[in-house]
Amino acid sequence: MSVMMGLRVTGDTARIEQALNSDPERLKGIAQRARDAGCIHHRFFANEAGGEILVVDEWPDAASFMRFFESNPDIGGMMAEAGVTERPTPVFWRELDTPDKF
Repeated sequence: MSVMMGLRVTGDTARIEQALNSDPERLKGIAQRARDAGCIHHRFFANEAGGEILVVDEWPDAASFMRFFESNPDIGGMMAEAGVTERPTPVFWRELDTPDKF
C-alpha cells in the first residue's frame, strides 16, 4: 500500500510560490524525475495564515521518496532561492482501513 508524504516548508509563501513558478521547465523536470522515481501524486498547498507551504505526495513507500529527495540537487537550490533556511523533514502517513472512508 502506498504512503502519503507531508513536507512542511517554513518561509514567505509568496516568495516560495514565486520561486516555484520562476522556471516552469525546471519544476516540470523535477516533477518528471519524481514520476520516474515512483511518485503517484504531487501537490503544493499554502497555509491560509501564511508562513508555511505543505508539499503532499503519494509514493509507493517512504524509501522511494527519500532516494528521490536526497539525490535531487535542484530541490535544495530551489528552496534556497525561495528563502527557505531550514531543511524540511518529511513525514509519512499510511492509510487506515476504516468503514467511513469515501
